[in-house]
Formats: sequence, structure tokens, C-alpha cells
Amino acid sequence: MHSSPLLLDEPIRMSSILEPSKSSFFPAMTKIVGTLGPKSRSLEIISACLNAGMSVARFDFSWGDAEFHQETLDTLKMAIKSTKKLCAVLLDTVGPELQVVNRTERPIALEAESLVVLTPDQNKEANSNLLPINFHGLCKAVKKGDTIFIGQYLFTGSETTSVWLEVSEIKGEDVVCLVKNPATLSGPLYTLHVSQIRIDQPTLTDKDKEVISTWGARNNIDFLSLSYTRHAEDVREAREYLSKLGDLRQTQIFAKIENIEGLTHFDEILQEADGIILSRGTLGIDLPPEKVFLFQKAALYKCNMAGKPAVVTRVVDSMTDNLRPTRAEATDVANAVLDGSDAILLGAETLRGLYPVETISTVGKICFEAEKVFNHELCFKRTGKYVGEPMSHMESIASSAVRTAMKVKASAIICFTSSGKAARLLAKYRPTMPVLSVVIPQIKTNQLRWTFSGAYEARQSLIVRGLFPMLADPRHPAESANATDETILKIALDHGRASGVIKSHDRVVVCQKLGDASVVKIIELAD
Repeated sequence: MHSSPLLLDEPIRMSSILEPSKSSFFPAMTKIVGTLGPKSRSLEIISACLNAGMSVARFDFSWGDAEFHQETLDTLKMAIKSTKKLCAVLLDTVGPELQVVNRTERPIALEAESLVVLTPDQNKEANSNLLPINFHGLCKAVKKGDTIFIGQYLFTGSETTSVWLEVSEIKGEDVVCLVKNPATLSGPLYTLHVSQIRIDQPTLTDKDKEVISTWGARNNIDFLSLSYTRHAEDVREAREYLSKLGDLRQTQIFAKIENIEGLTHFDEILQEADGIILSRGTLGIDLPPEKVFLFQKAALYKCNMAGKPAVVTRVVDSMTDNLRPTRAEATDVANAVLDGSDAILLGAETLRGLYPVETISTVGKICFEAEKVFNHELCFKRTGKYVGEPMSHMESIASSAVRTAMKVKASAIICFTSSGKAARLLAKYRPTMPVLSVVIPQIKTNQLRWTFSGAYEARQSLIVRGLFPMLADPRHPAESANATDETILKIALDHGRASGVIKSHDRVVVCQKLGDASVVKIIELAD
């Protein structure tokens, strides 16, 4: 009997399963986004998170005020200095999120088969028969028989803290519902989600704009995660808003896809956005559960082909309270990597979980193992075929550099870039080795002051799989923008050596522009 060619294509040997997992400076090529919050805001914990492999910190404004997040961010900056690990900042908007408001914060017990009224009158007190919500249009948006979901499910996944309701009648602005499962809602706010219903509210709310123009602009955020993106127009509006703020012109917009509407317009949204976040928690409510994996595979493929970073959420919920993930979760993380995800986003697990640092390091180890068996050859061919011929100048240089590095078994690719675009193109072809992107600062002036570009570009590659940025220092005379590339190359090689990526006698592929020409060269390192 002949074994199938597919199995020969992906030789996963038992020996690789039995050999111990190695720890290294780059725990994995896949990046980890950690949400900072109550359980992860001390200097000690944030430093440990950075050392464990977190390269982007997410600030979720659906809870906590600007002051709270500012304190956390200031601590993060101290941690970056002390650990010498770069970290980018992502601001997550609230978007048109429907919420149940429980002012007293007393737990609310709901009995199965009982009736509960959802009312837009927020002056009323929440109890087992009445839940005030922050939206007047619910009565117009739903009809008898629709399902409504309430709870912190989007954050915990635990069924006793969330409830499914079925709309039984509409009385004026109130919506009367039948409770389908017993549950206790605890805490001040719960998300309310109606399956496959259009919510008539702007994607970028006034509250979001206020946060972006104050907290966001003050802190020069690297990424804006646009919650509930439904159309390409949402991304365009957000971009227009950011460019008005001047300081945030360079902020990248990641569209968060979390409902049917976002799915329907996925292709146009992908064209407009700088990256995509697949919000599987909310999507799992909008889509039948058996369809979520299909969406993940299709969306990740499209992002990979467009060369735009894709981030997957909700992977190890059980680690919020436990030291180890379930087998299914560990497999899920690995599959996200094999499907082509650039980064894994941790929410509750680091925000209010008991083991933020262990979660990051566990996810990193799983990603590392999945990357070892990722089919780079197939991915390379598929990307080249999708791009087609004739290729653009940049694309052909990037694919040649990756092909060369894979052929000579280089231990790293070093790329000189000022906009970060060249480095992202290299990463698109998913090389097996890390890409050290050396961002060369450009000096600019607007007649009033001199500024260096580069810091944004370096941090924004921290969400792309396989990219590890370093900023050449513009202050040092030997490394000014017009310095010899040799000096900077030496610094990059030293950085690679110090981090254990490059060893003596290794080969390294260097990709750089010389005048109008792009050059790909192979260096063999001596002792």
C-alpha cells in the first residue's frame, strides 16, 4: 500500500514530539497580545509578561477609566526600560456594544422559564424581572422568537454566568423575554448580543472618539482595534478621524470582525484595514458554532495572501482560573498558528486571570511547537502563486530573499527598512527563520522642529509573525541616517548573536536598498 503524498509532505516525526521543548530568546515567531488590567498592572507582573513573550499590550476601554489605563501604561513603559523588550500599544474601542446596566452591582439570579423585561429606562434598578439596557432601538431591532444573549460569556465562556433569552413580545420600548437557562449575572455591566441583528449605532461612538483624542493621542498609540467593524466605510471614517488628530496619523487600524455584517463585507474591510482581529467570542454567538472554524480558515488565508497581520482571540479561556489549558485549547492555539495567524490575543486570561505570565509562556510554547511543523514550502508556493506574475519590484525581492534564506538554511534574515514595508513583505512569505528588521530613522522637519520617524514603524512590526524589530540609534554619530550600512549591519549581527539567533559559522541573508537598487546578499559568519 502506498502512503499518501500528503503525509510525506509533512513529516512529523515522533522524535520531535519526544524531544524536550527548548526555551530561546524568541519564544516563538507568532506574537502574543496581552490585555493589561487589574491582575496584570504591577511592574513585576508586566515585566514578567514581557519576558515571557508579550509584544503588544492591549488596553480595553469597555471597562476602567482613562486614569486607570494611564497608570497601567506608565508602568508598562517602566517595564520596557527595565527588561529592554519593545512593546506596542493597542487601544480597543468599545464600539456599539449593547450593555445591561446594573448600578447596585448586586448579583441577579435568573430562573429558567421565567420572564424578564429589557427596558431602555436606565433609571430603573436591575432585578430578576427587569434589566435596564443602554439602547433605545432594541424594540425596533428584534422580533418574537429572536435569541438574545446576555452575560460575560464574551469574557469567560462559563455558562453559569450568562443567559440565553427568547423574545416573547414587544411592549412599547420594552422587550419581554423568556429565560432559557438558569444563571446568575454578577458585576456592574454585561454585554448583550442579539444574533444576526443590525444595531443602528455608529461603529466609532462619541465615547470612543473622546478616548482616542485624549488618551490615544497623548500616548501615541500604535494600533487602534476597531470593535464591531461592519463595512469598509467604518475603517475609512476611523482613519479620517485619526488623521485629523495629527499625532495619530501613523496609527494602524485593525478591524475587529465580530458579527455577520463584518463577515459579509470581509473582503472590502481587509482592503481598507491595516490588519484584522477575528473576535471568535462574539462571532461564536452570531454564527452557528460549527461554522466558526471555517470562518477562521478562510479569513486567515485571505489576510496571509494580502500580507496583512491577522490576530485570533479567545484561545485559552480556562487558563483564567487554571494553570494549564485544556487539551482542546492547546490544540486550538496550534491550529491557529498552522492556519496562518500572526498573533494570539489574550483577554480575560491576562486581564483578570490568576496566571497572566504562565498563560503567555504556555501559549508561546504551543506556538513554537506548531511553527516547527508549519509547511513553509507550501505556504511560499501558495503566496507566490496568489501574487502572480509579473511581480512588483518589492514583492520579487522579498520572495527571492526568503527563498534564498530557506535554500542556504540561513539562521536569520536582516532587513534594512525605514517604513517597515519591506520587512512586512518578507514576513508575508513566512520564512522559517526570524526577520530582524532594522528600522533606520528618517530625520524630518516642519521648519519648527526636527523629528525622527522610526519608533512607530519598529513597534508596529511587533504584531507580525516572524518580525523582530530593532531601531538604529539616530543620536549616535556612527549610526546617523547617512552612516555606512556596515556599521548598522554589525550592530544588527551583534543583536542577533546576543539573542542567540545567530551563531558563529551561520549564514545570514541581508536585504537592503543601495541607491535605486535592492540587494539580497548572503553572509557567512566567521568565529
